[in-house]
Amino acid sequence: MKQIELIATTTFGLESVVKREVKDLGFRVKSVEDGKITFFSDLAGIAKANLWLRSADRVLLKIGEFKAYTFDELFEQTKTLPWGDFIPVDGKFTVNGKSVKSKLFSISDCQAIVKKSVVENLKKKYNVEWFEETGAEFTIQVSLLKDLATLTIDTSGVGLHKRGYRQQNVEAPIKETLAAALINLSFWNKDRVLYDVFCGSGTIPIEAAMIARNIAPGLLRDFASTHWEIMDGIWKSEIKKAKQAIDQDSEIKIYASDIDPKAIESAQENAFEAAVDDCITFSVSDFKDIDYSEDYAVLISNPPYGERLKDKEEVEQITRDMGKIFNKLDTWSKYIITSLDGFEYLYKKKADRERKLFNGRIKVRYYQYYGPRPPRD
Repeated sequence: MKQIELIATTTFGLESVVKREVKDLGFRVKSVEDGKITFFSDLAGIAKANLWLRSADRVLLKIGEFKAYTFDELFEQTKTLPWGDFIPVDGKFTVNGKSVKSKLFSISDCQAIVKKSVVENLKKKYNVEWFEETGAEFTIQVSLLKDLATLTIDTSGVGLHKRGYRQQNVEAPIKETLAAALINLSFWNKDRVLYDVFCGSGTIPIEAAMIARNIAPGLLRDFASTHWEIMDGIWKSEIKKAKQAIDQDSEIKIYASDIDPKAIESAQENAFEAAVDDCITFSVSDFKDIDYSEDYAVLISNPPYGERLKDKEEVEQITRDMGKIFNKLDTWSKYIITSLDGFEYLYKKKADRERKLFNGRIKVRYYQYYGPRPPRD
């Protein structure tokens, strides 16, 4: 099949991280826009991108793009697109939509028109009048932005943050995709010791261990495109390659702690499910009681913040205590994500870099404190 275009969608603020991941996988990037990276691929790239992208939300197959100011234009141009190249005669498909700053603002009407247009297209392709829709599922999305209609098929199914290892949750966990992005932004690597002293259910240390072991984040789950006829044999091949790429030999040192015993119990179960429990040393401990004697370590943490605990005074005191301890660690690199206003004032140190992100719907800032590089052996 000829070259296709894929779109990796992402949370606001993580476009540069996902772009780097896409390029590292060997894909050629076409464009980077708010919340999405468009890149060129082949069919195998559908499986490869879903298996390996750590910080993207999902992978969409781009079918076409055009200006649409009227419903007639939307119908006629949608009908010309190559839907039959991907959707088989028994394919079950639904249409979702969104519209921003466009003349065609009725989402329900846009969805109905696209559905009807695709049906007309497939009738001609397969020379049939009725579709049973008993086969694999295809979720079509019509996205209108400033009258530009982009038609895609979702290849992922549920969001890519659903890795498959999370068996238990504690209050307000950080998304797996965001945790992976925080690690990538820290430039931590498997040769350095990593600490998370507010680990909760273990998302940050588990994602770090998967990166260190080179475990594809999608290996434990299913995807919508796994069941597509055109992907027959491709998924099996890409999964085999991903399993062969796992690093079983490197010594990984990750320390994860939390004051809540139930959180640590959940984290240990999740790490076991992710097959990285041998990489992480878990402990029930207050962050003030941790042994910080290691040199040139990296700390990445998502400490509690007001939206979660409903106790701003406690959060502010935690931040003051963090500053008293962490600011003495001269050789450490420290990365802290929080929604707390005035964090740097309470922490008593201005960050080397600050990045605005979202943890779910909560606006947060990622404070980055760079330590010196460890000396070479």
